Amino acid sequence: MALDLVNYKQKAREAVQAFWGNRQAAKKKQIESGKPDQGERAGVTAGKNMDGFLSLVLDIIKANGLAHAEIHQNRAMLTLPGYFRPTKLWDLLVMYKGELIAAIELKSQVGPSFGNNFNNRTEEAIGTAHDLWTAYREGAFGKRPRPFVGWLIIVEDAPKSRSPVRATSPHFSVFEEFKGASYLKRYDLLCQRLVQEQLYTAATVIAAERSAVDSGEYSQLSSMTV
Repeated sequence: MALDLVNYKQKAREAVQAFWGNRQAAKKKQIESGKPDQGERAGVTAGKNMDGFLSLVLDIIKANGLAHAEIHQNRAMLTLPGYFRPTKLWDLLVMYKGELIAAIELKSQVGPSFGNNFNNRTEEAIGTAHDLWTAYREGAFGKRPRPFVGWLIIVEDAPKSRSPVRATSPHFSVFEEFKGASYLKRYDLLCQRLVQEQLYTAATVIAAERSAVDSGEYSQLSSMTV
């Protein structure tokens, strides 16, 4: 049976519009309050930027036979046990009769700084998955089939995220595919390898310019990370 993708391309465009629109609204609200955060943080602190993508995921879940599952979005219900740490807070959990069906993580990154943030996002994604699967192996979720684990990130499409970036290592050579790879390309490689190494069931990176607040236009880096 084919998966019902619920016109995901249109819904993804709407999610991109909401992402940039919510960031703009948050920055405007803080400026009007007289207490704006520094730099890009003003567009992050509202906490609603990824709601459009969350809505898309929910539509896909409900359209594919899980309408009666317990779909958790409330912060108090989004915690799972870990192995290397006590708990981990997810963005969306799907449960059915006490079984963990899916866990979803949604992330974003905008400029002007991409370097340190890329490293932080990478380490976070790998660590989160390793912690989850180790806890799963140790029976934290009971003797159940492996859940679906998804990771999605939207990255600002900008000259700094698309420009080649130098990668150096003083003792050993970096992998060839990373040499001169932009931050967007690095994210694409990250997503591919997160899936290849079975850390995530699916991992996706999409790129969108700030002007997409009007059009919702976005691009994907490769067919492997759609």
